[in-house]
Amino acid sequence: MKLEASIKAVGKKFAKENKQIISLIKKYDRIAIFRHIMPDYDALGTQMGLYHWIKDNFPEKEVIVLGDNHVTFTPRLFPEMDRVNDDWFSKPYLTIVVDVGNKSRIADPRFEKASDRIKIDHHPRTEDWPTVDVTDTSTAAASELVVALLLNLGSKYKLSKEAAENFYIALVGDSGRFQYSSTSALTFAVASHLINTGIKINEIYQRMYQKQIDDLAVTAYILNHFTISPKGVAYYVLDSKIQEELKITTERGKENVNLFSNIEGIHIWCSITEDTNPKEPCWRISIRSKGITINGVATEFGGGGHAQASGAKIETLEELPKFIAALDALIK
Repeated sequence: MKLEASIKAVGKKFAKENKQIISLIKKYDRIAIFRHIMPDYDALGTQMGLYHWIKDNFPEKEVIVLGDNHVTFTPRLFPEMDRVNDDWFSKPYLTIVVDVGNKSRIADPRFEKASDRIKIDHHPRTEDWPTVDVTDTSTAAASELVVALLLNLGSKYKLSKEAAENFYIALVGDSGRFQYSSTSALTFAVASHLINTGIKINEIYQRMYQKQIDDLAVTAYILNHFTISPKGVAYYVLDSKIQEELKITTERGKENVNLFSNIEGIHIWCSITEDTNPKEPCWRISIRSKGITINGVATEFGGGGHAQASGAKIETLEELPKFIAALDALIK
């Protein structure tokens, strides 16, 4: 399949880095793939897609995937992560980190033990630490960038259905099913190549968005307990007691945030979920918007992310009015 101009442009922009990436993959017999904590579709899909791509093209290499499992995606969409002891890292290996820019958010700290480290990401660059850094904030998903790079390596490298399925899940997840403003011609060009491997997108969607009957109770609670600010910021709060009653985890608290995405008069919407982890008790916030840049406020409140999809946190609910006011100030 002929490469579209948008995919070729990525290859041209990162020609030097792409050459280094394939050279390092060829150099090392052992490769460990990392991503951020509390993974989403893009983190896991890109990680697993890259795993299958390397194993398909270099079957003799030992490749492991590291990090925390997801409370519902594992094993419904992705296999459990590998568990290896520190001895594994005593011999030379290559680190590849995807979908995360901050070292502090990488799910397994042993990424730093490698002599050579590759980072491929679409979040704003905050630190310089890898051997090879490919960062492009214009892409809708890390998988979009990774697949574009791989396609530019040429037809001698195989893109299997299994790899494509994982990359597609990642792409759909981080582009909001191709609805977010970050979606571009490149997004659709990459999706086209993935679909042409023969993946069944209807089956993928069914697996991605499958719900249980108990989930209806969560939706019902949120629809009966949300708040809308004067300027049009919608939000709901799930404390630990409510999470226990609804039989959900902190991580799952944000799953309904997009209930408010197409409501007239709502411009920004958030989930605020209590995390009682003794290491870092806080209230975790997922923020989405309708064309309004929100990542500046997210950064102000201990987080960050994309222009219309970010995360933040507050230590107590006493900070919530200040946070909502900051979002209100963005709405003209």
